[in-house]
Amino acid sequence: RNIRSSERRFYQKVTDIYAQCSADYDPDEEITKQFFSTVQNKLHFSISGQTAAEIIYNRAGSKKPYMGLTTWKNAPKGAIRKTDVSIAKNYLNEKELDGLNRIVTMYLDYAEMQAQKGVVMYMKDWVNKLNAFLQFNEKDILQDSGKISHEIAIALAEREYEEYRITQDRTLESDFDRLTKKLLKKAKY
Repeated sequence: RNIRSSERRFYQKVTDIYAQCSADYDPDEEITKQFFSTVQNKLHFSISGQTAAEIIYNRAGSKKPYMGLTTWKNAPKGAIRKTDVSIAKNYLNEKELDGLNRIVTMYLDYAEMQAQKGVVMYMKDWVNKLNAFLQFNEKDILQDSGKISHEIAIALAEREYEEYRITQDRTLESDFDRLTKKLLKKAKY
């Protein structure tokens, strides 16, 4: 499930499915970008009650352990990078992650079945199908674009990261540091 619902893999899979099944799919159109943002936000909202931007905005903090992140690319011992703080999924707790993984897996299975049947729809139809899918699974459905914009959330997270990075740079033990300690310990014996 974790591999299947990683943001990159999820959107690759969704892109493939929508490209096959959406009569109006065009990767270069603004409506396509808005569509993917809508899908992401509806899924995040269904498990956390917040859009991706709201999750980042409300959970990122330079004074929090690991800046509020629960996971990041080099977790648990590696440095948090600027790119890590702009991914909403990195702030989700274990229960939320499990819920997201499950709902994404079910949704991908549903979308793949639609593709196999050769059902052709428009992107707005897919949004309606997602709403029906979430309703069937007794999830809250996002009705708007949320209270915080993506740009505001990312700006806040990056500001918080710049403050956090100062402390991280002072305190982080690198792989090199760990290896050196290990070798010095062995040399003493």
